[in-house]
Amino acid sequence: MNRPRKTNRHLPARMYFKHGRHWYVAGGKWKPLDPDFQKALAEYGNLLAQPRGGMADLIDRVLDTMRPKLAANTVSQYTIAARKLKKAFAQFAPDQVKSKHVAQFKLSQAKHPNMANRMLSFLRSVFAYAVEWQLVDSNPCIGVKRLEEAVRDRYLTDDEFGRIRAVAGTRLAAIIDLCYLTGQRIGDVLKIRRSDLLDDGIAFQQQKTGARLVVLWSPELHQAVSCASTACGGENVRAMTLLHLRGKVLSYRGVRDSFERTRLRAGVEDATLHDLRAKSLTDADLQGLDPQALGGHTARAQTERYIRVRRVPRAAPPSFGQSLDSSKKKA
Repeated sequence: MNRPRKTNRHLPARMYFKHGRHWYVAGGKWKPLDPDFQKALAEYGNLLAQPRGGMADLIDRVLDTMRPKLAANTVSQYTIAARKLKKAFAQFAPDQVKSKHVAQFKLSQAKHPNMANRMLSFLRSVFAYAVEWQLVDSNPCIGVKRLEEAVRDRYLTDDEFGRIRAVAGTRLAAIIDLCYLTGQRIGDVLKIRRSDLLDDGIAFQQQKTGARLVVLWSPELHQAVSCASTACGGENVRAMTLLHLRGKVLSYRGVRDSFERTRLRAGVEDATLHDLRAKSLTDADLQGLDPQALGGHTARAQTERYIRVRRVPRAAPPSFGQSLDSSKKKA
């Protein structure tokens, strides 16, 4: 049984007045309330009225439902998004969330448009499931536009690529080569299985889109695979994947951090692992190849997001002579 108050006996259970404001205390956590007693009571009432099975439970349930179908990197991003969304909508039941609340949340995250759009995308999926499960009548995210994101136009030059590769360790150098020569996302490269090494090339099923393609062998690609195999212990190591560390699949975070340290040693600024795919598709375009096929895209517009160096149109000028001859004939 809780001990009776010695001071502030007019305050309801779990409400305290300290440091010039009221507080609601539950589970060892102090939640600030308004300094004004009447306003604090209203906030206190809202907290107690928060329904069980609210937004936090729905978000967790949807994430658990989606998890088996998502790539590991997407799960990581959605987990971060879920944590922030649960905090932002902690006082809401699913049917209390309106479009205006989603729009207000979007505006509150405007300083970080990329992350805000990921959270909006995940929240839209949350309510899509809620509609299907008949918890709400409509999806409040529909009609709320995404924030504009800055388009990355960084092109890794041949010189910068060479400098990074020159100081990379054997394993990282092999990964860099495979990313460039296959044009695939780093997650798909790290999960190349030995059974994916076919007679005519390397088979991929992209984690993000599900697209299937085979990147045909070239002498350079054969060499990159051979170097990767040697760097990871050779053919005698029993591992299902081409790239591994003591038989375990390499983690994206570990490779990303290794690349970051390497590009710093090389003195290259503002370069990421993802720039390797952009360079691959851009160079394929410049060499007259098919970057759309290499990227596994269904539409050219998707490929255009990766093209960093545009071909300059070449046009023939008119002739003064032909123009004058034409005007004389009309005269």
